[in-house]
Amino acid sequence: MTSRATSVRLRPRRAVRHLLVGLTVALVAALTPTGATTPAQAAPVLLSQGRTATASSTENGGTPAAAAVDGNTGTRWSSAFSDPQWLQVDLGARATITQVNLLWEGAYGRAFQLQTSDNGSTWTTIYSTTTGTGGTQNLTVSGAGRYVRMYGTARGTGYGFSLWEFQVYGETGGGTNEPPVTPTDPYNPNLGPNTFVFDPSTPTSTIQSRLNTLFTQQETNQFGPQRYAVLFKPGTYTADVNLGFFTQVAGLGMSPDDVNLNGHVRTEAFWFGGNATQNFWRAAENLSVTLPAGQTVERWAVSQAAPYRRMHLRGAQNQIQLWNGGDGWSSGGLLADTRIDGLVVSGSQQQWYSRNSEFGNGWTGSVWNMVFQGVNGAPAPSFPNPSHTVIAQTPQVREKPFLYVTGSGEYRVFVPALRTNSTGTSWYNKTPAGSSLSLSQFFVVQPGTSAATINTALAQGKHLLFTPGVHRITEPIQVNRADTVILGLGLATIQADNGTVGMRVADVDGVKVAGIMFEAGTTNSPVLMEVGPSGSSASHASNPTSLHDVFFRIGGPHVGKATNTLTVNSDNVIGDHMWLWRADHAASGVPTGWTLNTADTGLTVNGDNVTMYGLFVEHYQKYQTIWNGNGGRTYFYQNELPYDPPNQAAWMNGSTRGYAAYKVADSVTSHQAFGLGSYSYFNVNPAVVEERSFEVPTNPNVRFTNMVTVSLGGVGTINRVINNAGGTANAANQTVYLTTYP
Repeated sequence: MTSRATSVRLRPRRAVRHLLVGLTVALVAALTPTGATTPAQAAPVLLSQGRTATASSTENGGTPAAAAVDGNTGTRWSSAFSDPQWLQVDLGARATITQVNLLWEGAYGRAFQLQTSDNGSTWTTIYSTTTGTGGTQNLTVSGAGRYVRMYGTARGTGYGFSLWEFQVYGETGGGTNEPPVTPTDPYNPNLGPNTFVFDPSTPTSTIQSRLNTLFTQQETNQFGPQRYAVLFKPGTYTADVNLGFFTQVAGLGMSPDDVNLNGHVRTEAFWFGGNATQNFWRAAENLSVTLPAGQTVERWAVSQAAPYRRMHLRGAQNQIQLWNGGDGWSSGGLLADTRIDGLVVSGSQQQWYSRNSEFGNGWTGSVWNMVFQGVNGAPAPSFPNPSHTVIAQTPQVREKPFLYVTGSGEYRVFVPALRTNSTGTSWYNKTPAGSSLSLSQFFVVQPGTSAATINTALAQGKHLLFTPGVHRITEPIQVNRADTVILGLGLATIQADNGTVGMRVADVDGVKVAGIMFEAGTTNSPVLMEVGPSGSSASHASNPTSLHDVFFRIGGPHVGKATNTLTVNSDNVIGDHMWLWRADHAASGVPTGWTLNTADTGLTVNGDNVTMYGLFVEHYQKYQTIWNGNGGRTYFYQNELPYDPPNQAAWMNGSTRGYAAYKVADSVTSHQAFGLGSYSYFNVNPAVVEERSFEVPTNPNVRFTNMVTVSLGGVGTINRVINNAGGTANAANQTVYLTTYP
């Protein structure tokens, strides 16, 4: 929408009206008798100018939400040409609101409400009209909250809603007593009691004793609240790091080769009889490993949510095994930005995703679904025998941000730059591109910190570093500022209590969320994480928001509930390894079941041009993944359907038996997916049937490549692979492959 003549007329009218308001205030002051009994009131203050603003949509890149609170009457926000639309400002703290001025451009709101909120999700209306006239409206109101929005339900023209300025007046305070945000000393940060930082002067016996204690405690502790991070400053160490649940080991160098461990960084499955299919929730990052003399095998026997990222296993004679070796099973994992000098052996590993890595002596092994993307040393493309999907390059990705220590002892966070059409690692024999942030720019979040305090820190322009632990919140964490970094240590977990949303990210550029797990509380949440509000439409092609090692859990330690898990409304979002899991098993004494830990949908994508690398979604009760946006891409998809439909009648999508594991909406005209597996194990009632695993519009620009469906042990049936194509997976024919559709 181009600027029109009305923009010229509005400015003089605004000036006259403000002059009249000023004269009225002066006359009232002059006529008020000296000694009047009315108590003195503080003059209302303009609270909104320069604050973080977000909107349901923007007409184009030149009309952002921020333009309505910048104090410049020559810039404006304008929305898409549809109803409803909203503009919201975060005042940074709770305030009493007494006046809101709306300086409309020619495209005005005929029907709208002014609303306040303490948490950005529950709104109270303080003004409403269906007869708005546009122009400049100075509205006296009475309300309180941290967030104020104009919620427009009917436009006055055929264009969108458009505001030169959105001015909120009032007094700060409003009844909260949040403690001040504690500054972070970047040379001596408080990383919490469950973060252990070692340097080369630490005695080897001290390091090994700590590692042994953590492993003994965490080897089987998959549902406890304990979380740990073990960090090594640059140097050389001797250590055997055997990782149990909810333990992260990481180097604090700029390169993995800055920290070398003579020993092991490994995960075994002896606790479960060699079966690694429950070896979840652990991480090895940013380290190099030199195996002890005479040993040539490193073992990383894991399944979901166990990234081996930015690692270097030294020695061309060595190999890394992705299963327990000789017995048991393992079921899915990630190698990313990693250099293996020797050989990768997948063994019984059922599926695996390798991205932007380097295998000096290649890869051997295959079961159902192995995907290689941007990997030097990947095997030759071959599907389904062996089941190797090979994609030469990664079109656009940002590696995960990480914590490191400089030579002067300052803690910083490195934020890797976007890479386009990339192969190999970001660091081996090269200088990684990106930017560096001092930890002084971060608010370090300790367990017990309220969401209100976290949001205050965000409103003050801080990034967030979550220390290991379970962080329970009762209102959404609201990320409104572009380029905000949110980094978790030790698989830090945000638990959404009292039915709240865990985190909302505004429709802004370049937010990075990494190393965080979201947990559903016992009261149902509508969604655990939302990226962009409904109706988001701004392009973020040059600086997308990205999610790295972000995991979700509904049930397990308690009976959790969430209708939806992750909803992506913004365009151009990148997902870099995520596991969304409705629990199929739980802690001792905690039940799971069809009517207990309820969850409809795992991932919902409404934004355009969203890309997922390494996506794991499992056990939801309706669609596992539903994709409504155009231009979407998924590279590697792992799914298990819900184990527990009690009967066919309980699991029907209208007249269709069951719900697809991956649904592309009928309205979508372009989508691509590579290397997808979906599995049934209907152990409550093996007679249950899923009609099809992948349900998509038949369109030459909606393309699926290399799919597999499996009836695990023949327990349950998947009738078709995609739409009405592909064979039936059941007890008689447990594995079915299909290479292309359409």
